[in-house]
Amino acid sequence: MRILGIDYGEKRIGLAISDPLGLTAQGLPTIERVTAEDYLQKLADVIKEKGVSRIIVGLPKSMNNTIGKKAEEVLEFVEVLKSNLNLPVVTVDERLTTVRAYKAMSETKMSLRKKQKRVDMISAQFILQSYLDKKQFEVPEI
Repeated sequence: MRILGIDYGEKRIGLAISDPLGLTAQGLPTIERVTAEDYLQKLADVIKEKGVSRIIVGLPKSMNNTIGKKAEEVLEFVEVLKSNLNLPVVTVDERLTTVRAYKAMSETKMSLRKKQKRVDMISAQFILQSYLDKKQFEVPEI
């Protein structure tokens, strides 16, 4: 059972995949968007290839925990995923993941252009890893 993590953006969609045990998140190549729906087939291909059973999408809430314009766009994206991919889709709070991703890359000798290309993938890893970490501490129902 693999889980796909998504950092949704207008230009790029960052992706991360869990290991088969659902313990760690590894980055996948970012999907570049050209049109509004061109990403769906690419996502479907990744889901089939990796055997994904669940999707986690980062929800960019405002710092005061409200839903703003960006979060509304993500919720629309989630509905598109649910209706087209027939998998459970869960949102998780992604506040400051992009900041954390840039901070994680700050000590590398990467150019700003390379960092900008990788930030979505790293953000997706943070989103998915936070979900996996919380899931490990859930008490199973009996």
